[in-house]
Amino acid sequence: MNIVVCIKQVPGTTQVKINPETNTLIREGVESILNPFDENAIEAALQLRDKHGGKVTVITMGPPQAVNALKDTIALGVDEAILVSDRAFAGSDTWATSYTLASTIKKIGAFDLVICGKQAIDGDTAQVGPGVSEFLNIPQVTFAVGVEINNGVMKVNRLLEETNEIVEVKLPALITVVKQMNTPRMPSFKGKMKAKSAVIPTWGAKDINAEDGKIGQKGSPTSVVKIFTPPPKGGGEILSGSVDEMVDALVKKLRDRKVC
Repeated sequence: MNIVVCIKQVPGTTQVKINPETNTLIREGVESILNPFDENAIEAALQLRDKHGGKVTVITMGPPQAVNALKDTIALGVDEAILVSDRAFAGSDTWATSYTLASTIKKIGAFDLVICGKQAIDGDTAQVGPGVSEFLNIPQVTFAVGVEINNGVMKVNRLLEETNEIVEVKLPALITVVKQMNTPRMPSFKGKMKAKSAVIPTWGAKDINAEDGKIGQKGSPTSVVKIFTPPPKGGGEILSGSVDEMVDALVKKLRDRKVC
C-alpha cells in the first residue's frame, strides 16, 4: 500500500509579521514547527503501513528550511521524504498550493491513499486537502477520526459537530484527519540517526511538470486586499454591591451604550 502524506512547516511563534507589500507571512528567520494536525496524518499513515505493508512518502512545499520538518518525519519512521521548493512557488494561495502538491503526487507515481492534516494552524483554511483531491480527481473524506481498509475499499469514521458519520469510498482516495484520530508516536533513537544522515531530494517546478500559469502568485486567484492585527480587547469590569444594585448598574450601562 503506497501512502503519500502532505505536511506543512508552520511558524512556531505567535509573533508573526506580515509583508506589507505582498500581505503574506514573513517566514524567514522565524522558528518553524511541523503543523500539529500533520503529526496525526503521519501517524495514521504509519499505522496503515504497519498493518497492510507498503510505503509512506511525505511531501511538503516550502522554503529550503522545510527540509528540517521532513527529517523529523524520517525520524518517526516514514520511508521517503521529498521537498518541493522553487522561487516560482512564492506567493501561492491554497489553489496554487493544491495544484503543486497534486503535481508532485502525480510525479511520484502510483498511490493508494493521500493523507493530510485537517488544516494548517497558520492559515486555518482547511482547503488544501480537498483541493489536492480535486486536482487528482479522486474521492475525498474530511475530518477522519478512524479508518479501515479492506479489499480496496476504505471505511472512514468522520467526526462532525454533533455526530459521527461513516463513509465508504474506493481507493485511491484522500482523507484529512483530526487530532482525535490517534496519538502521534515519538521518534526512536534509530530513527533520529537515520534522519541525521538522510538526504532529502528537492524538486522544482520543472521536476513536477508544473504549468507556469498555475503556480505561485501568478497562478493564485485569491487576492488579499487587507490584512491587520485585531486591536486588543479592553479589560472587563466587575460590578459590586447587592444583586439589585448590580442589576440596576448593568441595565444602566447597557442603556448608556444603547444595547437595550
